[in-house]
Amino acid sequence: MKISYNWLKQYLKLDLPAEDTAVILTDLGLEVEGIEHFESVKGALKGVVVGHVLECEKHPNADKLKITKVDIGGDVPLQIVCGAPNVAQGQKVLVATIGTVLYDKDDKPFEIKKGKIRGEESFGMICAEDELRLGESHDGIMVLDDKYEVGTPASKVFEVETDEVFEIGLTPNRADAMSHYGVARDLRAGLIQRGTSLELITPSVTKFHIDNRSIKMDIEVQNKKLVPRYTGVTISNVRVGESPMWLQNKLKAIGITPKNNVVDATNYVLHGMGQPLHAFDADHIIGRKIVVKNAEEGTKFKTLDGVERILSAEDLMICDAEKPLCIAGVLGGENSGVTPFTRNIFLESAYFNPVSVRKTAKRHAINTDASYRFERGINIEDCKYALMYAAVLIENIAGGVISSDVIDFYPKKQEDFQVFLAFENVDKLIGQKISRDTIKSILHSLDIKVNSLTERGLGLLVPSYRVDVQREADVIEEILRIYGYNSIDISEKVNATMAHSDKYADHNIQNVVAEQLVAQGFLEIMTNSLVSEKEITTYTENPQQAVKLLNPLSSDLGYMRKNLVFSGLEVIAYNNNRKRSDLKLFEFGKNYHYLDGNYNEDKHLALYLTGNTHPEHWGSPAQKVSFFQLKGVVESLFERLGLKEIVTLPLEANEVVYSEGFRWQIGETLLGTIGVVKTKVLKEFGIKQEVLVADLNWEVIVAQVQGHKVVYKEIPKYPEVRRDLALLLDDKVTFADLYKVAYTTEKDLLQRVNLFDVYQGDKLPEGKKSYALSFVLQDDNKTLTDKQIDKTMQRLQDAFEKQFGAAIR
Repeated sequence: MKISYNWLKQYLKLDLPAEDTAVILTDLGLEVEGIEHFESVKGALKGVVVGHVLECEKHPNADKLKITKVDIGGDVPLQIVCGAPNVAQGQKVLVATIGTVLYDKDDKPFEIKKGKIRGEESFGMICAEDELRLGESHDGIMVLDDKYEVGTPASKVFEVETDEVFEIGLTPNRADAMSHYGVARDLRAGLIQRGTSLELITPSVTKFHIDNRSIKMDIEVQNKKLVPRYTGVTISNVRVGESPMWLQNKLKAIGITPKNNVVDATNYVLHGMGQPLHAFDADHIIGRKIVVKNAEEGTKFKTLDGVERILSAEDLMICDAEKPLCIAGVLGGENSGVTPFTRNIFLESAYFNPVSVRKTAKRHAINTDASYRFERGINIEDCKYALMYAAVLIENIAGGVISSDVIDFYPKKQEDFQVFLAFENVDKLIGQKISRDTIKSILHSLDIKVNSLTERGLGLLVPSYRVDVQREADVIEEILRIYGYNSIDISEKVNATMAHSDKYADHNIQNVVAEQLVAQGFLEIMTNSLVSEKEITTYTENPQQAVKLLNPLSSDLGYMRKNLVFSGLEVIAYNNNRKRSDLKLFEFGKNYHYLDGNYNEDKHLALYLTGNTHPEHWGSPAQKVSFFQLKGVVESLFERLGLKEIVTLPLEANEVVYSEGFRWQIGETLLGTIGVVKTKVLKEFGIKQEVLVADLNWEVIVAQVQGHKVVYKEIPKYPEVRRDLALLLDDKVTFADLYKVAYTTEKDLLQRVNLFDVYQGDKLPEGKKSYALSFVLQDDNKTLTDKQIDKTMQRLQDAFEKQFGAAIR
C-alpha cells in the first residue's frame, strides 16, 4: 500500500523527516518496506528559470538558428543559440541553465552544458514543453505570460510537487489503516505516546448543501444482510474533464492514473478516507431507481474492463429498474460509469458484506481497490460522511449542484464492541507493568472509550471500524503496539522452565530420521500441498476421492494433493532444468483424501534418488544411483527405529507410480513402497533420467515406534567365525526367504547373514541362479569349536535343501 507523505500531512501537521516517520510507522506495526521519491515532473524542473528575451538575431552561420540574449536575473544576460521558429524578442521563456539535468521521453538524463553551435557560444537552452516533460509538443519554445518575474524557478510557475511515498506492507487484519486518514490516526497515537500531541484534522463537510431536488432517486435494498448500509446522492450539471493539477499529483504519487475529475474525486476519497465510492451516469439509470439484489444465475454481464462475465446467484448487484449496473463492491458495468458526455451523476457510498465481496471477487478473478477494502471491512459509520465530502469535492472541481437529499439506508446501527480489560492480564501478557494512566492514555488515542472503571480493570467500547479488536487479548496487543515493543525492558533474570517432551512424540522421531538422512547426504525439501486438476486426474487412483478447494487461488492450485511423490518430482524437474542432476532428497508432508463422506489426511516420508552417487572425480568413475542404494537407506532407518517383522511383497497390480519395486508391510498394515518411477510419468514432468522413490507411511512408523526400547549388551569377549555357502537355487527364491529360514533354524549362534555374490548365466541350468552367502557365528560365553560350527552349518544346509531344493555348489 502506497502512502503519500504530503497527503498524510493534510491530516497531521507533521514536521518530521520522512525517514523518522517511517521508523515510527514500522514500530506501530505499519511496516514501511521502502520510501520512494516522487516528482510530478521528472527532475522537478531544477535549474530551469523564467527568462526574458532581450535580443533575438539571425545566426550568421545557420539559416534556422538564432542568437538570443536572455535575462534570467543575473548580472549579465546569457547568450543562447536557439533553433525554435517561434522565439522572438520580448518573450518570457523557460531557460535551462548550465548544469541542469533534463530527461528525454525514455527517462534518460542529459545535462545542459556550455557549448558552441556553428561557431557561436551558447550558455543554456530555451525549452519546449516536451523537453521539460510538461507536454508532448515540440513545435516551438514555451512562451509564458508576462506576469512572471525574471529568475522565478519554473517549479513555482507550474506547481511542481515533490513527495516521499511510503510503501507499507499492510497486514490483512489492519482494515482500519487502508487509507491516508487511517494511517494518520495510527501515527497520531504513536506520536502522543512519544510525547508529541497533534490534532487529527478531519475533512470538513460543512459546505455540503442541497441546491435543489430536481433528480430524485429511489433506493430498494432487497438483501439487507449483505447490505447493512447504502447511501447515495445526485449531482446535476457537472462538466467532466481533467482534474486540477493538485489532485492529479496526489493520485500519481501513489501510482493511480488520473482519468477525469469525477472519477479522480472518488479515488481521492477512497485512498484518503478508505471509503470506496461509485459514480453512475444518472441519465442511464432506467426508472430513476436503484435496486440492490442478488443476480439471477447465469446472467451475462459485461464489466468496465470489457469482459463478459457469467453471474452467480450469490453475486450481489446494483441494478436499475430493468438491468444490472454494477457488481456490488467489486467492479462497475460497461455502460454505468461516467463519460465525457455525462451531465448528471448518482454517487453511491455503501457498506457491503466482506465475505460476499470476497467470494464474488474470487469467483470472477477481479481485484480492485474497492474490493480490497470491502473484503477486509470498512468503517460503516463513514459511508454518509464520505459521500458528502466527495459531493462537495465534485462540486468544486467539476461544477454542478447537489440535486437530491442524501438517501441513507441504515436500518440497524452497528454497535461498538464491548470488551473488559483486566489490568492483571495486561501485566501478564506484556511481561511488564504499565501505569494505569498510560494505558488509559493509549486507549484514548486509539478512540477506544472507557465505559467503566473498577479496581480490577476497564470496561471498554471499541469503535466498530476496528474489526480486528474484539477480545481482551486484541486490546492488550494494541496497548503494547502503541507503547512500543522496544520500550519493554529485558529482565536481568532468566527464568527457564524445562518442558517435558515425549521421546516418542512425532517431532522427536522425525528429528532422529531427518538427522540420519542429512548425515547420509540427503537434503530436505518442502513443497506446496496444492496441486493441479491434471495431477489428480492423470496420476492418481480414484480422482473422486481428491479434496477440491472451494475457492482456489488458480486453476493450477485447485486440489489438495493425494500423493506426496509427485511434489518431489516437480522439485527434481526444476533442478534438472538448472543443470542439477545428482539429487538426494527427502520430505515430510501430508496427503489428503475424501473418503466415505469424511476428509482425511495422512503424513508420509518420501525419499528420492536420481543421477550419480557422487560427483565426477579422476580417482573414481561416475556411478549411477541404484535401487539397492535407496533400499539400504530405508532399511537403515527401519533398523535405527527398531522396526522388526517387516515383510516385502510385490507391488499392487494397478500401481501408477513405479515400473518395478516392492512394498513393505508389518502384518496387514502397509508400511511403504519403493521402486523405479515409470518412464511415462517422468516424461510428463520433463525428467529424462531414472528416479528412485521410497514412499513411507509416517503415521504407521510412529505407531510402531511407540514404546520401543533400545536393547544393548557388552562387546563379546569371544571371537566370531565366518563360513560361506554357495547355493544353486530356483529363480523365484529370494535372499529374504533364505534370510528368514536361516534365523529360524539357528537362533542362538547366528549373528549376521550376507549375500555377497549372485551369478546367473549359460553355465547354470535354465531357471536357476547361484547365491553366495556368508554366515557369521558367535557364542557370547565361550569360543566355538569346529564341531559346533560344522553342526550349525549342516543344519542350515539341510534347511535350505528341504525348503528350497537348494544344492551346494
